[in-house]
Amino acid sequence: MNKQSIIGLILIFGIFVGYMWWISPSKEEMARMRAQHDSMVQAYMDSVALEEALAEERRIADSLAMAGDSSAMAAIAERNRVNLGMFGVCHTTDSMSLTIQNEVMTVTLCNVGGRIDDVTLLDYTTYDSLPLQLITPSKENLNLTFATEENLNIETKNLIFTPFIDGTPMTKGDSKPRMLSDKDSISVSLRAYVGENGNTNNDQYLEYLYTFYGNSYKVGFSINFHHLDDIIREMPYLDLSWHNAMNRQEKVDQSSKNSRNPNKDAERYNSSIYYKPAKDKVDYLRAGRDGDERVKTQVEWIAYKQQFFCAILMSDSLFENADLSTVTQTKESRSNYLCDMSSTIGLTYTGGNSSIPMHFYFGPTKYRDLRAMHKGFERMLPLGWGFFLTQWISRYAIIPVFNFLEQFNWNYGIIIIILTILLRLVLFPLTFKSYQGSAIMQILRPEMEVLNKKYPNPEQAMQKQQEMSRLQKKAGYSPMAGCLPMLIQLPIIWAMFRFYPASIELRQKPFLWCNDLSSYDSILDLGFNIPLYGDHISLFCLLMFGVQFFYTWYTMRSNAGQMNMPGMKFMMYFMPFMMLFLFNSQSAALNLYYFCSLSITMLQMILIRKFTSEQKIRARMAAYDIKNNGKPQKKSKFQARMEAMMKEAQRQQQMQQKQQGRR
Repeated sequence: MNKQSIIGLILIFGIFVGYMWWISPSKEEMARMRAQHDSMVQAYMDSVALEEALAEERRIADSLAMAGDSSAMAAIAERNRVNLGMFGVCHTTDSMSLTIQNEVMTVTLCNVGGRIDDVTLLDYTTYDSLPLQLITPSKENLNLTFATEENLNIETKNLIFTPFIDGTPMTKGDSKPRMLSDKDSISVSLRAYVGENGNTNNDQYLEYLYTFYGNSYKVGFSINFHHLDDIIREMPYLDLSWHNAMNRQEKVDQSSKNSRNPNKDAERYNSSIYYKPAKDKVDYLRAGRDGDERVKTQVEWIAYKQQFFCAILMSDSLFENADLSTVTQTKESRSNYLCDMSSTIGLTYTGGNSSIPMHFYFGPTKYRDLRAMHKGFERMLPLGWGFFLTQWISRYAIIPVFNFLEQFNWNYGIIIIILTILLRLVLFPLTFKSYQGSAIMQILRPEMEVLNKKYPNPEQAMQKQQEMSRLQKKAGYSPMAGCLPMLIQLPIIWAMFRFYPASIELRQKPFLWCNDLSSYDSILDLGFNIPLYGDHISLFCLLMFGVQFFYTWYTMRSNAGQMNMPGMKFMMYFMPFMMLFLFNSQSAALNLYYFCSLSITMLQMILIRKFTSEQKIRARMAAYDIKNNGKPQKKSKFQARMEAMMKEAQRQQQMQQKQQGRR
């Protein structure tokens, strides 16, 4: 190492040390950060202790009320006053629940915390025919946090709200379900009053207002503050915590639950938190994995999405910010547990007489329904949004044709087959040249074998390639004419790969032996797990594998003269086996599509080869020889560039051989 290198290393090290010293916090900053951390820890401990104390006091209060012990009740009321301040009177109200049922869902409200405790969709069931519960009861489902002028941190999950139905107070004995028809609507108000000495002030309260409609998955939701200027401390925004322990709704390969490969578990892989920043495109947490995200900009909406269903909280204005998190609880004992999704949302607070309007959506992820709300919800569906061609194909070709075929009330398996046939017919003009080129290469096979024997040595590769190119040109074959149509098909293939597993229309729809086209079609449960394959055998996947293997064999046999690269044959035959393992747990609809598509491709190729006249090809080659006899062939720029590259590679190879000979 020379002197300059040593000086350079010393300077770099000095700059690094100086930079670390410059960015390191001062003693005052360290003390402030430590105090902030300690206060956060203490606030958390106080919150946990308060929650446990309130739960215990609620239990004791119920038992004392039954015993008629007024003095003990007064003591508990005073303790509530100390813990909850002016909102302590909200702890003396009885806990109640109310069920609202319209034509598409049942929603249960709980006045403890004023939360939506349960949402069950009526038109759908789980994979094992149980009611589809989209929101799971939990005291953490909804919680608004704010500070009072008494320097107390209030969490609404600890308050018991007073319920009103269309403005009329609800009594404990009036908890019968409310039924809504098509054009009906109902408003449920849950109010947390403030007061002193156990007496509420009817003019000062925090209100959760829910509005339900007869035939809708949407629920109006607003947080209203009535004359709370002297109660709630002024701050830029309030924190609203929204949580849900997600239930598993779809069938899953049992081996995938403990697998490190998220693709094996289709429902978990398609479950994530989506959100729409105010000035950006829809974004999401990493699909199928635990993770968190702090969104510091304004947000339009937040959605907890599963494979076919979602719960969305949207703002009529904008959320200030959001902290998002997805966690899989390993200690969760429920057999239908999927994961936990939670978010802490910043709500704009403008004072004691204000309202924060929002809406919930609890329902299926149908493309038409989500797009009809004009908020970008359809971007939660995996339709290849990252590549414009793929999304255009999905939105303007596949989905409209699929919806058109639905109108005939055919079985969805028949719709998939017809859609595949239509797609192959549309692509046929593009693929014809490719299939015809394959037929021409089969006719030229004897001449290609002669050239392989004529130029067996590696240093003769350029001469062999030139002769082969001349032979192909005489027969009217262009390698680019065969490759370009295949490249054009790639966005379509990818669009189909994304479309079928995301289509709720295929959910629990039977076809032949398959009882659910959206999931895998198991004809045999093995009872044990094969790594990467699964614990079952999918028949549509086997059929797809068989056709693909035969297609590979047929292509390899026809183009045997071209398959001289080492490992090429192995790779070509390895692909069907790889697809067998990858697609065994994929949806039956996707495997059915690939099976039909490959079958039609095979049929087209065989027919084109059968009706491609060898006499016409030979006549074309003879006419080419007569026309170009004694004339130099014109070369395209691409051909000239390729020949120059091959000459340079051959020259370098010869030089290396000479150097090795000298040694």
